[in-house]
Amino acid sequence: MESNVLFAFGVTLFAGLATGIGSIMTLFSKKFNIKFLALILGFSAGVMLYVSFIEIFPKAYESLSSVYGEKKGYLYTTIAFFSGVGIIALIDKLIPSAENPHELNKMGLTEDKDVKNKRLMRMGLFSALAIGIHNFPEGLATFFASLQDPQLGLSIGIAIAIHNIPEGIAIAAPIYFATKNRKKAFTLSFLSGFSEPIGALIGYFILFKFLSPELFGYVFAAVAGIMVYISLDELLPMAEEYGEHHRAIWGLILGMIIMASSLILLM
Repeated sequence: MESNVLFAFGVTLFAGLATGIGSIMTLFSKKFNIKFLALILGFSAGVMLYVSFIEIFPKAYESLSSVYGEKKGYLYTTIAFFSGVGIIALIDKLIPSAENPHELNKMGLTEDKDVKNKRLMRMGLFSALAIGIHNFPEGLATFFASLQDPQLGLSIGIAIAIHNIPEGIAIAAPIYFATKNRKKAFTLSFLSGFSEPIGALIGYFILFKFLSPELFGYVFAAVAGIMVYISLDELLPMAEEYGEHHRAIWGLILGMIIMASSLILLM
């Protein structure tokens, strides 16, 4: 059991600290390629949509139907799925769009002499705070998934890690352009990902004694809803904004293919 806990925490830590990859892409490239960002965003959406519908939702239904039967199990899975959608939509609603990491805008990616450094710095700091709010339930979900099913947990961890890359960009870019300090921008972006392993630790110490097929089922279904919402409401629109329509769609399809291939290899 101890090895399972360590594995689950390791996957969650890996997913959370992927924000550092986004900051490296921003800080150490001579000219940031927005078209590449569009491809990555579409790719992330494809990974998250595929794993949500093909892996997570069926696992949730399996857990809940084993307790409540097929009909009620499907009903409760569906309710939990849309509850996850509602939770993440509410979080997005409460965070002002200019400071929401999922509302990445071009101001932070291009150097503009007319943009005030204080506003950019504020944007980066609020992005770090907002990412912490968003990533906390993701860390909790990744940890629980990895405990019950290491293969599924790894799939979710990879999907969330890819999703966290543009979030790292959302923090690092405005802070760097405001301060010209690569170290500060990278450090804040990297540390923001720690909300995910913190979520895992809280889940372990507070919720671990309540683990059951019902709890796993509800959490999985809600996570699927969260990931679908992020993909359709945030990642795909951003991918289309910063790149061509077909580039975003091909990124999405590529993400699905790679995730499907990884699941086949892990079977």
